[in-house]
Amino acid sequence: MRPRPDPALPRHPPEIQSLHDKALAGTGVRSRFVRTDDGAALHLLESGSGPPVILVHGSMSAGLFWMPLLSHLQGVHTLAPDRPGQGLSDPVDLPKKRIREAAVAWLDRVLDALELPAATLVGHSMGGLWSLWFAMAKPERVDRLVMLGTPTLPGTRAPLPFRMLATPGLGALIERQRQTPTSVRRFATMMGEGEAITGYPDLIELMVATGRDPVAQAVGRPEVRTIVSPLALFTRSGFRRSMRVRHDELGRLSMPTLLMWGEHDPLATVEMARRSIASLPRARLEHFPGGHLPFLDVPEDVADGLNAFFDEQPSRAD
Repeated sequence: MRPRPDPALPRHPPEIQSLHDKALAGTGVRSRFVRTDDGAALHLLESGSGPPVILVHGSMSAGLFWMPLLSHLQGVHTLAPDRPGQGLSDPVDLPKKRIREAAVAWLDRVLDALELPAATLVGHSMGGLWSLWFAMAKPERVDRLVMLGTPTLPGTRAPLPFRMLATPGLGALIERQRQTPTSVRRFATMMGEGEAITGYPDLIELMVATGRDPVAQAVGRPEVRTIVSPLALFTRSGFRRSMRVRHDELGRLSMPTLLMWGEHDPLATVEMARRSIASLPRARLEHFPGGHLPFLDVPEDVADGLNAFFDEQPSRAD
């Protein structure tokens, strides 16, 4: 019997489950729940077989955002969990002043629940930052690390939509606005994905529904404010100083690392992204057409880069 969300916790609207059923129909990607040791129900997507790869999605989205990529990954067992309170997962406590520790603890519980001593982590956006935090805190549990469009790396800057959301008054006004397909496309345009998102109507529907999901909104929007300064509109970086990753922290990572970057990602230019990982001893960068989510623009190319990395780069255990 698969665990279901805790009835004592806030529930996601039935529409979210319906959208998952629709998106997964006929794909061969499996949906299931596991229970973490804190009692929370964790929802995840699963496909393939081979060495485990955990895909960690970004803010205000869900594991479904990995769907364009999943069918192109080869020779690995992919597991795409919904982060706390997003997609179909239960919410968990993510204290603002201890978000880094909470993120590490959550990924630790995920690997435990999946009975994995270690895995490759592939994180996008905020999921990339969570994966990086975990790799720095628990390097023995990370065989390889892949980051796509990760914020707060040296030299990155908060995109305009997140600066606006973090600004007192303006952010509250934005939150009150109803999410529509038009507003989703407008947001995607500011993230360099205005054209790409039109090819994924299921993801547009999901973002609209997520905007109406009180559980997801109670987690996603405060998370943005956790890393983005309330004075972001008036500062160069836009990120809180305490959230910025330092070069000396990166220099302590020993696992093979791949940074993947969209050529029109508003967080940083490709060259700035390259400089951001210069202190990583076993890192390289690949860049692709597109913006903050290059796996929407060129999923086969991004998958080819990942497949080559998995095949060619030995983990520390190899």
